[in-house]
Amino acid sequence: MKRRFPLMLVFILGILGIMPYFVPHGGYQNFDNALRNDFIRILSAFAIILGLVSLMRVHHDKIRRKRENWQYSYVLIIGFVVSGVIGLLGGIKGEMFLPTNVAGFHFDIQTLYLNIIVPLGSTMFALLAFFMASASYRAFRARSVESSLLLSAAFVIMIGVLPLADRISTHLPSFAQWIMDIPNVAAKRGITFGIALGGIATSLKIILGIERSWLGGKE
Repeated sequence: MKRRFPLMLVFILGILGIMPYFVPHGGYQNFDNALRNDFIRILSAFAIILGLVSLMRVHHDKIRRKRENWQYSYVLIIGFVVSGVIGLLGGIKGEMFLPTNVAGFHFDIQTLYLNIIVPLGSTMFALLAFFMASASYRAFRARSVESSLLLSAAFVIMIGVLPLADRISTHLPSFAQWIMDIPNVAAKRGITFGIALGGIATSLKIILGIERSWLGGKE
């Protein structure tokens, strides 16, 4: 029953989630809106709580067992506790119980987000550019016909978007834009179709109980 009940629940909710796209009846559409806006929000709140508890357990176990980079788990736990207390008691802009304005310095959750999370995200994306450049250097080696085409297209696009492209050839910027608009978009649409078909197939396997790895354990 421990495995059968989750499978039944996933099957029922999966069918209920599919039907609104095929049943345009107003009553069922209202039921679907209530299901998505009320029930799923409540379920998501409990899922967030379970996820946070699981996160704390994982990092507590990592610290206790002194696993690799266990020191960083202290940073996560301390940040979680501090931001949680400020967010719950101080509100978004310090309008609740906790005084979050000391000597003109605001440490409410919005200030923490704008001054810590946003710069960290910008730093992460800035570092990502160097990883992309390194991966591009390794991928753009002309070892086959496909990699040669990729290298040629990348070279044309990089040169075509430069201000000096017009001086090299008046047709170079338009040719680079054609590559971006036609072959690139066609490849992106093909990848999108593949992702959509893969998502549909995986969803049907989960709804019908064929794919059960999400239950954990072994059959």
